[in-house]
Amino acid sequence: MTRVMQILFFAATGTTVNVLLHYYLWTRLVRDPRWPAPWDRVGTGVVVALALLAPLTMFAGRVVWPALGQALAWPGFVWMGTMFLLFCALVAMDALRALGLAGLKLAGRPDLLVDPERRQALAAGMAVAGAAVAGTLSTVAVRRMGEGAEVKTVEVDLPRLPRALDGLVVAQLTDIHVGSTLGKDYVQYLVDRTNGMVPDVVAITGDLVDGSPEELGDAVNELARLRARLGIYFVTGNHEYYSGVDEWLAYLRGLGIRVLRNERVTLEQDGAALDLAGIDDFNADRFGNGHGADLPRALLGRDPARELLLLAHQPRAVREAESHGVGLMLSGHTHGGQIWPWNYAVRLQQPYVEGLYQHGRSQLYVSPGTGYWGPPMRLGTRAEITRLVLKAPQT
Repeated sequence: MTRVMQILFFAATGTTVNVLLHYYLWTRLVRDPRWPAPWDRVGTGVVVALALLAPLTMFAGRVVWPALGQALAWPGFVWMGTMFLLFCALVAMDALRALGLAGLKLAGRPDLLVDPERRQALAAGMAVAGAAVAGTLSTVAVRRMGEGAEVKTVEVDLPRLPRALDGLVVAQLTDIHVGSTLGKDYVQYLVDRTNGMVPDVVAITGDLVDGSPEELGDAVNELARLRARLGIYFVTGNHEYYSGVDEWLAYLRGLGIRVLRNERVTLEQDGAALDLAGIDDFNADRFGNGHGADLPRALLGRDPARELLLLAHQPRAVREAESHGVGLMLSGHTHGGQIWPWNYAVRLQQPYVEGLYQHGRSQLYVSPGTGYWGPPMRLGTRAEITRLVLKAPQT
């Protein structure tokens, strides 16, 4: 599939989903309650306007008129998150109504929900309750993201780690998604907090940007202030491939960040050594031009007795990592679901969603992300800067 066809397919799929979602919302919020005039027409107009907001924000604004996309970014993305929560609330209520009807049928009283007036009153109550639940949860989610990223310390025992490297600190930043609603101020904040933990290594595991260097360079330039004794490293996520990946890789190198593209470096301290490898995003081969994850290439010629850390954006790369003796893999991509209950859907694609896992002989840490994608919201999870402390065997 060519790049143009991929874009067209994505646009067609997104448009279809958007239309179906808003049609469902219209049926539950406007049609079924049968609001009196003129509120029925007002409600229909609002739903239509909101249905147009998402494509204007994501496509027309970015491609045709960037200033429009910037102006619509906050309301558009907040509505996207609210729409998801509203959809979930209404579906849950539909399920409860179906269970209630089944119970009334068993009790021999189906007339209680079949009566038109009662059905209309129930539909109106569900519409109001659904809107109240979604509005409340959206407010909580926006406030949670507004609190910024927490610094989370995670200790990881590595059996091959030399005693001289015990206590080595790796700061992981991932899925920041610098873009239309997250800019220079937030990147400054992340850099200051990361430097404050005095890390030995900084690992940026992909999905740094949503936009071109021309649009976002001023914000990303803040990463040049990152300080780590043993270096700052970056691997690609899937979003770099939507934003001009080759331009970004050159740009990051210019900021003093070491890009690992199926490569390995050796980190040394007091005569002890640790291997750090990084691979392209799991799906990078779709974009051609030499991109694509190649772990065997990254590990060619390494000493298998030496401990090995791997930076790989998507958690599903852990299956191959385990077969190649990786001690610890650092990933992101999932955002921890970002907005509950989306985390359950993430499990359909990724084997792990958030936290530290044991996968065979390997360990995997999946960060919930340091920023957000789309809606500036977090529900059921928190943005984090991960402070990984590597521990050597004590015997």
